[in-house]
Amino acid sequence: GKGALAILGSSGCGKSMTLKCIAGLYTPDKGSIKLNDSILYSSEQKISVPPRKRNIGFVFQNYALFPNLTVEQNIAYGIRDFEKPERRQKVADMIKRMQLTGLENQYPSQLSGGQQQRTALGRTLITEPSLLLLDEPLSALDSHIKYLLEKELISVIKHNFDGIVLLVTHNIEEAYRICDNIMIIDNGRNIQTGTKDELIRNPLDTSAARITGCKNFLDVTVSGEDQDYYFLKSKNLDFKALKTDIKATARMTAGIRAHYLNLAPVGVSFENSYVCEIQEIIEGVFSTTVVVNCQGCEFRVEVEKAVAPDIARSQFKEMLLQIPPENVFLMNY
Repeated sequence: GKGALAILGSSGCGKSMTLKCIAGLYTPDKGSIKLNDSILYSSEQKISVPPRKRNIGFVFQNYALFPNLTVEQNIAYGIRDFEKPERRQKVADMIKRMQLTGLENQYPSQLSGGQQQRTALGRTLITEPSLLLLDEPLSALDSHIKYLLEKELISVIKHNFDGIVLLVTHNIEEAYRICDNIMIIDNGRNIQTGTKDELIRNPLDTSAARITGCKNFLDVTVSGEDQDYYFLKSKNLDFKALKTDIKATARMTAGIRAHYLNLAPVGVSFENSYVCEIQEIIEGVFSTTVVVNCQGCEFRVEVEKAVAPDIARSQFKEMLLQIPPENVFLMNY
């Protein structure tokens, strides 16, 4: 259907290769590829539609603009088979839509990152593809410009394209911001597909959890349950998880994301909290990670910078760790 799907996975898991197979730049060994209702590739039926007949737009990592063609020529390249007057009109419209007016005769090397991105998108969207493939389009950029270009990318796609978008990335934040649905690939296999919130809330297994940024995993035995909670035990730690649709078996893996854990000085009355010892404090740019040992279990807790100075300064050896039951998710062991 319509909308944007992110294909998320670590380097070398087969994400880019998947896009190249869909676009026809690479021929898979076997299987089939269907777009809407037409078959683009089928090993059984011996069908392989050539790339330029697939009606698919592809934007690469470094935009792959032709350095020796101007903005106008780059954009026109996509429809070089059209009759001249019609082609000129389409190119002029696209230049206006991509806000590149006045830059028609510039070469890619004279453009800013944003202008290059809009030229690459213009060259692709002018072909009116039914599917737009984005292969890590932002990964080669510095973080300050990445944010601007990402916002621009989202708005260009929203206002200028109503087909399907597939974005390949290894960055969960990027996937989350650009797309509503996410598919996680590991070792060439699709391990989970769903809405972005579903995937964050309930990853199916540890590799899905890890790829979506989870840092804490505990092997647990499920010691009991009541109406709302499962009671879990890991080493000497007894804690609970709010029940979801996942049926608990006797042994499971519990995951909890580092920013859902809370730390407080001992003596504060905190629900679901346990005394823990601070092992290590790792300073990040925007947050601080505190590694604690809690009844034999190690946790990484992500603390906002505004809160962290207290932890570093007062040299607490012991603190209270709060484990909110609604943020503990269970996965098959």
